[in-house]
Amino acid sequence: MTIAANMRAVLLTGHGGYEKLELRDDVPVPKPGVDDVLIRVGAAGVNNTDINTRIGWYSKSVAEATETGAAEGLEGAGDDGWSGAAFQFPRIQGADACGRIVAVGDNVDPARIGERVLVEPVFCGARRYDILYFGSEVDGGFADYACVPSVHAHRVESALSDIELASFPCAYGTAENILTRINVQAGERVLITGASGGVGSAAVQLAKRRGAEVIAMAADAKADSVRALGASQVIPRDANLVSLFGQEYFDAAVDIVGGAQFGEILNVLKRGGRYGVSGAISGPVVDLDLRTLYLKDLRLIGCTVLEPEVFANLVSYIEHGEIQPLVAATYDLFDIVKAQEAFLTKQHVGKIVLSL
Repeated sequence: MTIAANMRAVLLTGHGGYEKLELRDDVPVPKPGVDDVLIRVGAAGVNNTDINTRIGWYSKSVAEATETGAAEGLEGAGDDGWSGAAFQFPRIQGADACGRIVAVGDNVDPARIGERVLVEPVFCGARRYDILYFGSEVDGGFADYACVPSVHAHRVESALSDIELASFPCAYGTAENILTRINVQAGERVLITGASGGVGSAAVQLAKRRGAEVIAMAADAKADSVRALGASQVIPRDANLVSLFGQEYFDAAVDIVGGAQFGEILNVLKRGGRYGVSGAISGPVVDLDLRTLYLKDLRLIGCTVLEPEVFANLVSYIEHGEIQPLVAATYDLFDIVKAQEAFLTKQHVGKIVLSL
């Protein structure tokens, strides 16, 4: 296969509104390092992370919900990214990617050329929590080509399209990681917030796959779709949890929303219950009554770095047809602004994917 010298890419040039997304067709194709593979990207999913990074939401100076300033950026946002280090511009975003390996570094078996792969989006360094996020600290999938450490390019054998496969990595990897961290078991009762979004809808499927009873929170208009994914009950996003379920009802909770309902979620967990979080779309700053935490022997677990087995397990579920893609809409790479605008309406269930 002939590899072009230049490629199409979307460059994030700074924190702010859509004007910070620069559409280019003259970006040099990256060269794989000795332990890397070069992937011809077929499709790339759109995530909250892309928008959060663009508007500077990960800066500790920001306390608003993610939708605040999502179109025009956030006033006063600093350059301290989610990792704590200053964000480097320009950057090619895109944490989700499916494609084929077209070149390899010197330390990688050339037999990998031609493999169809999914990218595991969190790259671990020599120490487990020294990480780089694909599309954040390193260039990601919003381009014709992307370089990835070979160990994080997972071969996948599936009849699903690139668009369908690109809906899995970030959302389903995050959801499976939370469920793994909080050790959800068959027969347990699990509360899932934000259940119509990418991570939430994935968590519904994956918790159901484990044999758990899923109670999901989603808008009324999306309740049927969420129920079809495996939720036994769907309740409104603003439901009074204690009134509905009492003080001790759930074995575990998967929270993507944060905000004002955080305290209620802890109240409806059983003693010894587990709470896993990997998002705060309704607001990152919450009220915590420490008495609830320690008197109920709760475990609160933040989830970003994937457990070592999570992504390989996810690929296995895909290959065996145990989970299904949920693609709400598809856009061309250079229609990324339209894709993000659609994403921010929150009218969809599942994932929005860019086609390359």
